[in-house]
Amino acid sequence: MKGGFKYNPNASSFVPSFGPAAPKPAPTPAPAPAQTPAPAPASPTPTPTPTPTPAPAPASSTPATASPTPTPAPAPQPVPETPIAESKKEETKHVAAAEKETNPPETLISLDEEADEAITEEELKAELQKVAEEEDNREHLNLVFIGHVDAGKSTISGNLLYLTGQVDKRTIEKYEREAKEKNRGTWYLAYIMDTNEEERAKGKTVEVGRAYFCTEKKRYTILDAPGHKNYVPNMIGGAAQADVGVLIISAKSGEFESGFEKNGQTREHAMLAWTLGIRQLVVVINKMDEPSVQWSKERYDGIIEKLNPFLKACRYNVQKDVIYLPVSGYTGANIQDPIPAGECPWYQGKTLLQTLDDLKPPERNENGPVRFPVVDKYKDRGFANILGKLESGTITKDMNVVLMPNKVQCKVVNLFIEEKEVRKAKPGENLRIAISNVDDADISAGAVLSDTIVPVRVTNECVAQLVILELNASSPLFTAGYEAVLHIHACVREVVVQELLEEIDKKTRKVCKKNPKFVKNGAVVNVRITSAQPICCELFDEFQQLGRFTLRDKGKTIAVGRIIKFPTSTTTTTTPGAK
Repeated sequence: MKGGFKYNPNASSFVPSFGPAAPKPAPTPAPAPAQTPAPAPASPTPTPTPTPTPAPAPASSTPATASPTPTPAPAPQPVPETPIAESKKEETKHVAAAEKETNPPETLISLDEEADEAITEEELKAELQKVAEEEDNREHLNLVFIGHVDAGKSTISGNLLYLTGQVDKRTIEKYEREAKEKNRGTWYLAYIMDTNEEERAKGKTVEVGRAYFCTEKKRYTILDAPGHKNYVPNMIGGAAQADVGVLIISAKSGEFESGFEKNGQTREHAMLAWTLGIRQLVVVINKMDEPSVQWSKERYDGIIEKLNPFLKACRYNVQKDVIYLPVSGYTGANIQDPIPAGECPWYQGKTLLQTLDDLKPPERNENGPVRFPVVDKYKDRGFANILGKLESGTITKDMNVVLMPNKVQCKVVNLFIEEKEVRKAKPGENLRIAISNVDDADISAGAVLSDTIVPVRVTNECVAQLVILELNASSPLFTAGYEAVLHIHACVREVVVQELLEEIDKKTRKVCKKNPKFVKNGAVVNVRITSAQPICCELFDEFQQLGRFTLRDKGKTIAVGRIIKFPTSTTTTTTPGAK
């Protein structure tokens, strides 16, 4: 109660009390001129019943007691207030004060309401500002760094993060000390992306590294793919999430040749990039500052002359879709700042960051059905967290979704972009999504989080068109019964070619032979493929990201293909059931 008031439970109505309970105040003495004897003291009862005070007797009446000395009658004086009356008067004043404080005037009420409205408006503005900050309107691009082993992919990725302020100088100095202790002084920039000890000890990227940086124009996700041939499946998983490929070429004497020869990863990575839907390629010719190169224009032009015919064979338009530029990943020359004057006078083009800022992101369907292939998973705070790239649709917090192929109904609890929680995500974003009502056993790489109304197709059989690249020497003929490993988005499945349906003429694109018994390298053929495990996929003509795939056998990519038909008898229904 304001003003020190509190409720007295012993009173039938509200009576303010002051401090601890105490007897009534002492009687006030009568004015000096009056000689009237003081009345009897007030009753100690907590709440006395007031009685009318009798008027004093007139002067002619008999006094109550005899006075030894007669005294003349005093002049008429005002009747003094009794202690009870004074106490009652004080209580009345305090009650009025309490009522005034409890019920302030109308002007005060209106001022309070205006203040509340002002606070509400400020809170609303703050909320809108928060939403605006969450929705970064800068374009987003996913970059995958590909190329032969030791070309400098991790070094350039790490230097990009350092130059754009994502890594502080103290961390760089720490990595530099660690690299020197291992006699690998020039590897310290690669430590930014290669985080586990196995990668740092061997100097080889094993898993796809993931990092983020931004410029004034765009936001970027870096996917640092491994370059060793033993880890091509990991490279495929990383490239499947990318929009733009950054092909790193080493200009050092002998290194370009080893990467570009028949079994080099430069060739395989460039071909896989096209197969996986990467239509823009930035070719970064690295190590131009090497003593064997020294920013030589002849070396730079010679590499381009050899690469162009191969990239054309991969179906890249080298005039529109391919950009070349020289850099030094170790010194950072031509990454953020131009090459120092005098070192490379023949190159007057853009830096790597300027080139990336000028690229246009691919078209994305925000209003399409949700398609989110799962790349990885882990559990945090009781919820399953899944990682991947949103290929289609818009996903929001508290949205109901279905996890295929197990048809598990679940709910989006949280969304994270670059470890920042958001309420909504658009296609093209690399996300971490926390979902509820799902068991770990129902989540695996290759599962697809999709729309509940139009879920992704699930099948064990499909008809596909294959382009045979290069078969293994031990299996020079591609026939019915051929077993291989299929890579489609983040899904990896063992499949069997059950039937060769039609061989296609490469020039006319028409059927030239039905039911061939076998085909060889370079052939285009329609086949029927089956898998023991269900696959989440779509028709290529309807959804390219989930309709293209590669076939690998014994560690080698032997064919690329696209899904052209689903047998209705083997395709699951489009209405998911609750688990």
